[in-house]
Parts: sequence; structure tokens; C-alpha cells
Amino acid sequence: MASKVLRKVLKIRYMVLGSMIGGGFSFQKWKECLPDIAWLNDIMEENDNFGFLVGPFSYFSPDKNVVDPNEEKIKALQEKLQEMHVKYNNKLEKLEQENKKLQKQLFLQCFGSSKKQAHKSLIDMYSDVLDEISDYDSNFESQDHLPRVIVIGDQNAGKTSVLEMIVQARIFPRGTGEMMTRAPVKVTLSEGPYHIAQFRDSEYEYDLTKEKDLAKLRKQVELRMIKSVSQSETTVSNDVISMSVKGPDLQRMVLVDLPGIISTDAEVMSDDTKESVKKMSQFYMSNPNAIILCIQDCSANSGRSNVAEIVSQIDPQGKRTIFVLTKVDLVENNSADSLKIEKILSGDFLPMKAVGYFAVVAGRGRKNDTIQDIQEYEERFFKSSQIFKNISIRSQVMTKNLSRAVADCFWKMVKKTVEQQAVSFKISYANLKTEWKNNYPGLRELDRDELFEKARGEILDQVMKLREVTVRQWEEILVKKIWEKVSSYLFEHIYLVSAENHDIKMFNTSIDIKLRDWANQLLPEQSIEIGWEILQEKFSQFVVDDSQQDKSRDDIFDVLKSFVIKETINRHVWEPKAYEVLRVIQLNTVEDQTIQEKYQWDSAIKFFENSMKEELKSIDDEIYDMVGPGVKEMWLYWKYRTDDQQKNGLVKSQLDKILYSNNVSIL
Repeated sequence: MASKVLRKVLKIRYMVLGSMIGGGFSFQKWKECLPDIAWLNDIMEENDNFGFLVGPFSYFSPDKNVVDPNEEKIKALQEKLQEMHVKYNNKLEKLEQENKKLQKQLFLQCFGSSKKQAHKSLIDMYSDVLDEISDYDSNFESQDHLPRVIVIGDQNAGKTSVLEMIVQARIFPRGTGEMMTRAPVKVTLSEGPYHIAQFRDSEYEYDLTKEKDLAKLRKQVELRMIKSVSQSETTVSNDVISMSVKGPDLQRMVLVDLPGIISTDAEVMSDDTKESVKKMSQFYMSNPNAIILCIQDCSANSGRSNVAEIVSQIDPQGKRTIFVLTKVDLVENNSADSLKIEKILSGDFLPMKAVGYFAVVAGRGRKNDTIQDIQEYEERFFKSSQIFKNISIRSQVMTKNLSRAVADCFWKMVKKTVEQQAVSFKISYANLKTEWKNNYPGLRELDRDELFEKARGEILDQVMKLREVTVRQWEEILVKKIWEKVSSYLFEHIYLVSAENHDIKMFNTSIDIKLRDWANQLLPEQSIEIGWEILQEKFSQFVVDDSQQDKSRDDIFDVLKSFVIKETINRHVWEPKAYEVLRVIQLNTVEDQTIQEKYQWDSAIKFFENSMKEELKSIDDEIYDMVGPGVKEMWLYWKYRTDDQQKNGLVKSQLDKILYSNNVSIL
């Protein structure tokens, strides 16, 4: 009985399958045309092994009310998983709060009540190394390969806002539609009991919990950027502004905020601003160990992003890129954008690749919002958002999750590459040692302290040579220089003016008054100025000029000696009382009209006579240059006068007639 039924069923199977293939039916139509063969259960005995026939054909049963038990299990598991996720998040938040309190207590026990740390942390020491190497790189046009987190994005994409959320303080200046970040800003984050910020070149600490200090910090950052740009005479500058931020619950890492990528140069920008920003970004991202934090505005066209294109060129495999979507709250009600966000976070939408994709809300367009206000708004948004209800992407939202992920990538990269960089520096050091030995074979190798002691000894020895200059030599040099400085003033403003009085008594009186005023006001200042010039000249001569004549000298110290001379001159300050003492001495000397020895009177007459002759000679030379050669020279030596000289000669002849007539009338 069972074998007959089986034969008939097989016939039906072949007929049905043949009709489906030959008739061109779709699978759905074919399934609806199949008969219900559940009646075989009534015919077959319970122990017969033909139940396998009923199972496959029952799949094609037209009964659509049958519910798959697996779907119910999946739904139940999803609901249970969501409940567990909510409980886990609640417990995690409580643990984080407890962790903050415990960390603060621990820091206070370690460092006391002072806000300054007794010892630098590992991240602070690492940041100092980066600063030192950056200075070296800028001087020698090279680049180290130590890890940093490079924050890059299109202009107004919310790049700085994301950085402030990570730092947990609004530390950067704000602007509407204008470029505010005009220079790289290196921010070193580390844990500490107090939320403070400090510039690398300053000891002042800004309390980030006080709005007054925050305003000061933002103003200082803006001023440093303006100064840096004004020095380079460009819209953006390559000079790095370095600062550190400490506080509880901060992730330890080093971030570099770069100017935003722009599409076109604005009118207020220089013509090469767009290219300069692009080159700066490429320079920092070209470091193979840098973590690229790529910020993209969710409300903008992600497929046409300038920054995405640049990042794709630098890191095509996305092995060190973290992609961040900002302003996701603005597209909550747009179904098309919602689907796009899910694809972006899954890595299926953008052509660029990344090691991680995140969505954050770093602001809501309110200028006076604090970081705490924004954090609360971000948390409320992601809890109620329909876009991010999928549990699989819950770990890819919120700034705190982004901060943990970035810090984790940063320290993994540090652990991976710092040993390689140490080996690279050792090789560079060995190469420099070899170069030193080849270039300076006569010098033994000295360490830093030995070089310093040798240079200091040479400089001090040469400075001591100033003592070899005798008092008489100093006096001769000073008299000569002072007279060169004041002679023209004495003749033009004192002697010639007084000589207009033909009465000898009036002449002497005028001379005495004018000399006293000159000695009381101008002479001390001119004497100190000349003395300082002579001292500089002699000091430079003994430190540099004499050392260059020494065959055994080390030219490695020449730059250092030049710096010592410059710094010594800048730091030199005259004793304030010296001016007053010199003024009194000079004034008393001028008023003292007694001459004790005859040779003093003779030397004074001779000095004045020679000075008058030199003054007359200089005046004659000046007149000769103005009026040109005389008649004798023109006839004998074939010299000629220019037009100006001819005019000046006519004026001179008229003045000579006037002076001659005055002299005749006086006589």
C-alpha cells in the first residue's frame, strides 16, 4: 500500500517540476499551485519512515498563518539583549562616576593640595620629546615619525568643537564663518586632580572650571595665532602653539589641531592660503605613525568632502584613520540621511576606509553652552534617537566612546613604533659621530658638559684681555672719539654763534653760558654713548677677531661666541648713578678756568688751532665739492663744472662780495 502511494507521489513531483520549468512559472506562483499533501499523515502508519516526504512539501503549504518559531526566538533575544545593554550602560556610568572620585582622591594623595605636579607623567615627558624634536625638525627640515593624533576636517565641520569635547573645556576662540585656527595647536592631555591648562613657554595655569580663566585662555590662543601669522606675513602659520591640559577623566594622548581645509580663498586671505593649508595637512598626515582623526559634517555632502579625498590619498587602506560624523542631530528627521548614516558607520558608503567610524554631537549652535550642557544634550539625543536605536552601532556614538577609542589607538601606535624610532635615532647618532670624526680629526670627542666648559674657558680668557688695555690707551681712544662726535656741534652752535658778537667780553660770556648748558645736558649722554660704542668694539675685537687669528682655535665655537657677544650687549646696563657723577665732573671741569701749568695752556692752544684747521679744511673741501674746480684747474687739468656747480659758484661769488663789504665797514 505504501509503495503504491509513494509511486504516485513521485509521479506528481516530476510532473509539477517539469511544468514549472517548461511553463516559465516563478517560484512564488509555482509554490501557490502545489497541492496540500498533509493527508498523507492519515494514510501512513505511525512507524513508517516516509515523514521526510511530508516535511519538504509542507514548506510549500499555502497556509500563510503559520509563524516561524525561530523569528519569535530572535525577537525575544533582541529584546533581552537591549535590556541587558541598558543595564550595562547604567552600571558603567555608576562605575565611571566612582572611578572619577577615586582618581581624584588618588591624585590628591600623590601630589597634595598643590595644583602643580611634583613629577611629570609619562605623557608629559612624551610631549616634551615631541616639542624638542619638532624644534630640531624645523631647523633641519626633517620630520620625526613619532605618533600624534592629527585632527583634520573641512572648515566649519565642527573639528574644534569635537576637540573641545575631548578636552572637556571650551579653550579655542570662536568665529562665525571665518577661519579661527590659523596655526597648529598641540594639546597634551593627561590625568590630574584639577582641570587646568598651561602653555609650554609659560608657568601660568588656567583654571578651566572658571569662565574668567577660560576667556583669558581663548584670548591668549588667539593672540598667539595673530602674532605667529603676522611674523610669517601669511594667513596661516607653521609655528606650533603647544599647551597641556590636565584634569580628571581625561584620556592621555597628544592631539594636533590643524586649520580647516577650505575650498576657495576668501578675499581676506592670501592667494596661497588654500594650498598652504593643504600642504600643512599633508605634512602632518604623511607621518606613517600619526593617527588621523577625520572630522566630517553629517549635514554636508560626504561624497564630495575635501578632507576625505586628502585622507584617502595619504592613508588609502584606512589603517590609522578614525572617521567622525558631526552634527548628526540635524538629520534626525530625514529618512534618506538616516539610511546614509547607518551605511557610513558600517563602512559601506564612503570611498575612504577607516579603522573606526563614530557619530557625535559636539554642539547645538548655542554660544553660551558649557561642555556639560553639550554632553547632557548629546546623551539625551542618542538615547531617544531612532537612527541609532540599532544596538550594533551603540558603541560608535558619543564623544566619550570616541575619546576612548582614539586614546587606545594612540597608545597602541606608541607601543608599536617608539622602539623603532629609538633605533632610528641611535643610527642617526652613530652617523653624526662618524661625520664628526671625519670633519674634525684633530679634536677628541667631547660630551655636552666638556664642550660647554671648553667654550666658557676660551671666552673668559678672551674677555680678560680687556684688562690689557691701559688707562692711557682708553683715554686716547675716548678723547679722539668724543671730539669727532662733538666738534661739529661746538663750532656750529657755540663758537660761530658767539663769534657774531664783536665785543670780546660778550663773546666770552656767550661761550661760557653755552658751554655750561652743553656740559650740563648733552655732553654726559654723548660721552656714555661713545664709551659704550668703544667698549662694544673692543669686546668684539678680543672675543672674535683675536680668536680667529689663533691657528689652534675651534671654529665650532664661533657661533656660540657671536651669541655671547650679542647677549652681553643686550644685557649690559650702565650704573644709574654714573650719569649723574659724570655730569658733575664735566660741569666742574668746564667751569674751572684756572690753568696750573704752562704746558697745559700750550697744548690747549695747539689742540684748538689744529681743530680749527681741520674744521676749515673740511669746510673748504665741502665748498670745493659744491662749486667745482677753479679757473686754473680748468685750464691746466681740463676739468669742468657741472650746471649745479656753476650756479653754486655764482652764489659763492655774491656771498664773498657781501662778506668783504661787511669787513670793510667794520674796519
